[in-house]
Amino acid sequence: IIKISSNETTYKMRVSMTSVAAALALRAGSTVAFSAARSSARTAAARAVTARQMSTPGPMPHDEEKMPFYALGINLARQIGGQTSFKTLLEDEELELVLEGFGDSLKGTGVQDDQTVLTTYGQALNAILMDRSSKIVDRVKAEGEEYTANFLDCNDDAVKTESGLVYYSMKDGEGATPVTADTVEVHYHGTLTDGTVFDSSVDRGQTISFPLGGVIKGWQEGLAMMKEGGKATLVIPSDLAYGDAGSGDTIPPGATLKFEVELFKVTSN
Repeated sequence: IIKISSNETTYKMRVSMTSVAAALALRAGSTVAFSAARSSARTAAARAVTARQMSTPGPMPHDEEKMPFYALGINLARQIGGQTSFKTLLEDEELELVLEGFGDSLKGTGVQDDQTVLTTYGQALNAILMDRSSKIVDRVKAEGEEYTANFLDCNDDAVKTESGLVYYSMKDGEGATPVTADTVEVHYHGTLTDGTVFDSSVDRGQTISFPLGGVIKGWQEGLAMMKEGGKATLVIPSDLAYGDAGSGDTIPPGATLKFEVELFKVTSN
């Protein structure tokens, strides 16, 4: 939520991110499949994804004396960009106007009082961003539906449940079947429908344990269809994952998620 405040009015702009996760080089961190536990495993996930996103270091744009101030600009951009992807929502000319307004306000060189501008144009800005972001979410959902249909066509043994979850057994297990009150130990490999890996315990080479009741609904339903020792692919629609809000920089709003999950152990609590 971006809040634009004036002396008279506060405008709350609820802005979604883009479907192009690669464009979101705005806020560091990682998103795993688990919405409840901020565990050490999640910290490891953040480090792993951050490492994957880093490119080979090149020359800095300024000398050592100037670079701390340049870094301040990057930090401000990432804080703002963590709420929405202006790079995708706005055209290049519009971005230039954003930067102009930012600079004028910061330096106090604007030709009009800041509060007057916000009061006059805050609602118009809200309407523009809401319209553009909603179209992005609709497109991402449509892409997810198409991906799901193609997955079902290509995998005869895959089943789609009433909730919309697609379950495809890659290896049948023979042990216990978890319920939401249980703790499970798993390996997982999570991708977007375009193949982008957003998180993977497999890549980190370390399994993870968590209470099944503390994860997204698609995981709760999918793992309840598995047994210890089994491996399955879950295709999870956005309403069983992170919905229209998305999560972090890696999972766009409305995104359908694909997980390959291997269930190692079920512990009753």
